[in-house]
Order: sequence, then structure tokens, then C-alpha cells
Amino acid sequence: MAKAKTLKETLAIMIPKLRKERVTLMKKYGNYKISDVTVAQAIGGMRGVKGMVCDTSVVEPDKGLIIRQIHLDKLNNKIPEQIFWLLITGKLPTPGELKLFQKELKKYGKVPDYVWKVLKAMPKTSHPMAMLDAGILAMENESVFRKRYAEGMNKMDYWDATLEDAMRVMGTIHTIAAGVYRIKYHKGKLIKPSSRHDWAGDFARMLGLPPMQGKLAKMMRLYLTLHCDHEGGNVSANTCHTVGSALSDPFYAVSAGLNGLAGPLHGLANQECLKWVLETIDKFGGVPTKKQIEDYAWETLNSGKVIPGYGHAVLRVTDPRFTAFLRFGKREIPKDPIYKTVRLVYETVPGVLKAHGKAKNPWPNVDAGSGSILYAFGLTQFEYYTVLFSVSRAMGMLSQQVLNRALGTPITRPKSVSTAWLKSQVRKNK
Repeated sequence: MAKAKTLKETLAIMIPKLRKERVTLMKKYGNYKISDVTVAQAIGGMRGVKGMVCDTSVVEPDKGLIIRQIHLDKLNNKIPEQIFWLLITGKLPTPGELKLFQKELKKYGKVPDYVWKVLKAMPKTSHPMAMLDAGILAMENESVFRKRYAEGMNKMDYWDATLEDAMRVMGTIHTIAAGVYRIKYHKGKLIKPSSRHDWAGDFARMLGLPPMQGKLAKMMRLYLTLHCDHEGGNVSANTCHTVGSALSDPFYAVSAGLNGLAGPLHGLANQECLKWVLETIDKFGGVPTKKQIEDYAWETLNSGKVIPGYGHAVLRVTDPRFTAFLRFGKREIPKDPIYKTVRLVYETVPGVLKAHGKAKNPWPNVDAGSGSILYAFGLTQFEYYTVLFSVSRAMGMLSQQVLNRALGTPITRPKSVSTAWLKSQVRKNK
């Protein structure tokens, strides 16, 4: 049996091949056009414009999230450490590689005392996302990349120092997030990380919630796996990529990405979905019937509002992440009233949206189910949900940054134009 390699050793073998492939593409096909841009796209947030490369994952409208050419449905039984390895290398780790990686990740798991002092000194009204962001940014003091760059590191080694910083962020973000939960919501003393648990299981333990015979850890493994990555163009990934392209280290870049994730149009959607489900239960005094859900859905739509969690910017099928949560709920918490309501909404609302006729996609996205699962396991603080999202999405942001450093991806600098220029171009085309 071959000796298991560390993540760094695995990348050291991969990277020369990836660099050669990138150079070949640039030389042979550098002038090949892959996208046209309309005025609507330029004004409307560049939606649909093909203008960057991301190899960690893609989102197919008729399939959903595909991580390194593996459909998400085939990864639901994996743990986040396996997913992080897959995102970076393109392959799942062998049992030996996984064990070695987990051991190595624990070595990077110490959160400096000054981080806790920063978090405890923040106002009691601070948003938990601001606290998580402050914790990661405070740890920039630990950056190996910054220190080695100042020493004159060879650009071919940028990925090495970036990987070390990425391991530090990955090794501590769940501990910081758990600390944020306990500090913000007055849950008592911080719970220290343990070397006996996997990454997600230890996160669940450090929150201090009832373990529910191991179900909490199972839920956390699934949640962190499902939210790990979503192409490179979403706000958090794109922001992290842009900041990192200036050779800002992973602490700066991930912190910037988290700021984007905190926005209501990106990371807060699951809160709105859960709020609508809870309002539905409250309105009908318990789990509603399908007829009651149908009537309430029409009432919501006719009042000019949307049904949160239904529809997606890219997908035109049921989000496989939602399906994974639905299966988990059926297996682990089938009698939970919120889960039962979410399932009934799924069985009812798409038909209403089709009849309504204005929804391009009547099917649920991940946010339609994720919040209800968290709530059922005792995480009832809505504003904390984006922190959980962040812990997961850091895997995608970090893996993309390591790969971009390895391939020498240049600084992001799209050309902007003025409204006057747009008008002149439209007149010329007429």
C-alpha cells in the first residue's frame, strides 16, 4: 500500500500539470471568445456573463451543484474534510490521506487568546457575522503568506504559503464560530476543541447544544457539506477571489468574502424562508393542511410578496441541497412540526406557482429547508444562521484561492464604462 500523502504533497504533484494546461490554453486559444455582454447584463450585475474560471464547482440549471465533476447527490454521505480535499485536488482522499489531513488540520486549530479578547470586547449588540469576520481578520497577524512575501518569496511558491494560511483558517473558523455563538447568546464558558472529533462533529460539540444521540453532529456534517461551494461568481466567492487576486492573504480575502455573505441578498435567505414557515404554523395553530398552505400561498402572492425559498437565479429544478435536507429530516426528525410543514409546502407550493404563472422556476432552493433543520436542532437564533453558512463556504473560498495562487491568476480588473458610453454604443448599433 502506497504511503498516504499530505495535502501539500498532493498539490506539489498536481500543480505543474495544471500550470502547463493553463499556459497551453492561453497560447492556443487566448483570443477565442466565450461570452458576449448586453447592456442589460452590464447594468444588471453581470449576471450570466462568462468572465472568470472556477474549477472547484459548477451549477448546472438542470442538475444543480456539481463539485469537481461529482454530482452533489453522491457526496451527501461525505464529511467536510473529504469535501475540502476534493475541492482542492479534484479527487476524494483515500482513508489514509483523510486521517493524515484531519491530524494536520488539528495542528492548525489553536485560536490565539487575543482573538477572544477582541470578540468579548465587541458591543453586545454586534451581529454574529461581524464577530466572526472580526475574529478571522484579527488572526491575520498569523499569516505565513504575508511574512514570507515580505521576505521575498518566489512567486512559484505563493500557493505553498497560501495553503498554510488556508489550513489555519480552516482549522479555526469552526472554533471561532462556536465561540461567537456562546459569547453572543450568553451560553457560558467557551468549549475548547477536541482532537477526538471530526471537524463538523467538533463544531457541533463546541456549540454546547444537546447532541440528540449524535443527530446534531450528523446534521452539522450535512449542512457544512451542502453549503461548501457554489461556483466562483456568487458574491462571497467573487469578493474573496477579487481581494485575493491583489495578493492579499487568505485572512483578508476570506474576511472580505464573509462581508459579502452577510448581505440580505446572499446569506440571509434561509432566515426569510424559516420565518414564512413559522408564520404559517402560527397562523393555523400547528402543522397546516395542504389546502391551508395553498390558500396562504395564494394570499402571499396576491399581496405582492414572494414565497421565500422558491426559485433560483440559475437552477430550473429542485435544488439537490434541498432534497438532501428533506431526506435527512425524514430519516432523523420525521415528527418535527417545522420539518413536516416544510415537506407539505414542497408538495403544495410549486403547483401554486405554476398556476400563478410568473415564477420562472417554481422549485425550492436550499434555503427553503436549511433553516428549518437548524431550528429543529435548537439553533433558534436566526441571525446566527449566516455564520454556519460562512463556516461551510470558507472551504470553497479557500480552495479557490489556493488554486488561483498555484496558477498565477492575475489581479482582477474588469473594464468599466460610463452610461454615456453605453448610450453612444446603442445609437451606433441602431
